Amino acid sequence: MPAQRSVLTLVPRPTKAALRPGHFTLDAGTALHIGAGAEPAAHLLRTLLAPATGLSLRPSPDGQFALTLDPGLTGLGEEGYGLTVAPHAVLLRAAHLTGLLRGIQTLRQLLPPQALSDTPQRGTRWLLPCAEITDVPRHPWRGAMLDVARHFQPVSYLRRYVDLLALHKISVFHLHLTDDQGWRMPVAALPKLTEIGGHRAESQKGPAGSDTYDGIPHGGSYTRDELVGLVRYAAARGVTVMPEIEMPGHVRAALAAYPELGNHPERPLDVWTRWGVCDTVLGVHDEVLDFCRTVLDEVMDVFPSPYIHIGGEECPTTEWTHSVAVRERAVAQGLPGPAALHGWFLGQIGDFLVRHGRRPVGWAETGTELPLDFTVMTWRDSAHTLTAARRGHPVVSAYHRATYLDYAQSGDPREPLAQPGNIVDLRAVHAHDPVPEDADPDVAGRVLGTQTQLWTEFVTTPAHIEYLTYPRLCALADRAWSGASDWADFRSRLDEHTVRLDALDVRQHP
Repeated sequence: MPAQRSVLTLVPRPTKAALRPGHFTLDAGTALHIGAGAEPAAHLLRTLLAPATGLSLRPSPDGQFALTLDPGLTGLGEEGYGLTVAPHAVLLRAAHLTGLLRGIQTLRQLLPPQALSDTPQRGTRWLLPCAEITDVPRHPWRGAMLDVARHFQPVSYLRRYVDLLALHKISVFHLHLTDDQGWRMPVAALPKLTEIGGHRAESQKGPAGSDTYDGIPHGGSYTRDELVGLVRYAAARGVTVMPEIEMPGHVRAALAAYPELGNHPERPLDVWTRWGVCDTVLGVHDEVLDFCRTVLDEVMDVFPSPYIHIGGEECPTTEWTHSVAVRERAVAQGLPGPAALHGWFLGQIGDFLVRHGRRPVGWAETGTELPLDFTVMTWRDSAHTLTAARRGHPVVSAYHRATYLDYAQSGDPREPLAQPGNIVDLRAVHAHDPVPEDADPDVAGRVLGTQTQLWTEFVTTPAHIEYLTYPRLCALADRAWSGASDWADFRSRLDEHTVRLDALDVRQHP
């Protein structure tokens, strides 16, 4: 019998938790009592535990392991759960299915780490420590963004990525599908987006400004069925997949496929092979707006997420300034000049999404330039979170010095090539509070949460993705779920949590 642990070492930290004497043993005789509406949670529990444990966890009205939904538990909200583990019974309760899914991830962490393996683990006793847990997240938005436009990843890896997010109670998988260097989302009416826009001739080596290239073609795109399946897979684990389709900048791949959408339709373009900010952007003529609506119709059909991200940042207006047609559009709209068309363009697209029952999301560079119906992701300056929230926007804090995982994790020269300019170490991620200190309650209530960002100019493989993501994502998950700022407490829990990551074969940073 293993020694009884004196503390719970869960990541993220539960809101309230207490260990009790004893253990509950899962074995061949363990049966599930499945309450009405809890069937998807029971299916997930079996799916996750079967590979390592071999247990069937059969359903039975007399099952000693109970999963129940009780809408009367209003204090638990959408994602909260209550878990009681006693020597002869387990009760997991929630008001909503998502809460049960979160509780299942806690159960996985309470078991021996071998339970996380995807191969049979013989000779292990599957003991749950007796405990009483009540757990409700501080923030509803706990996200992770992965850029598959710069370097494509197969959908099989995206499923693993979702599994790891779910383990850490991450609620949003922000999937960055299009950019200057590649278009990964199929659109039936616009096949050249992936046929041409999904492939580039080579990739820049080193940071933006380098004149060295690798000479290796790179490409890839998803099928509609793959994306629909990914959305379903994530939802079964309590994770929402939010797509991002960039506009009106970061669109060189789309313009390589359909140059008539640009400001110089006579000029042939390639899918960009460089990093940085490309000055080739969409035009503002009616055909462009029709194109965007066609793309977003398909996006909304594939992704049921209430939020649709349309980028919006880093849109140079040089081409617009030199275009007679664009200047005429600015005059027709009563705007002071071409630069003002950026906000007008986003307003047109935002209105379209709102009319279809969705919430537009955009990156904010100053905190003030997005239309008011946008949810704002503030990334450039931590002060922009407060600026945007005071304007009335819902805000997701994505401050680059605390959440960008493409920055190096240390100054060690053995670290792989990374975005220059900053180091974002584990402590910086855990120290980041998405709610500004001087926010009044109304403003603080508009901060939905936070998320990590992994741009992939220098990241080509799943192993590299996980090296950069873990354990830094553990720190963000901990702070965003519990709000706990105790660094020493987090580090002590993380020491045991890394054993779980090892069981999952995660190639994390040491």
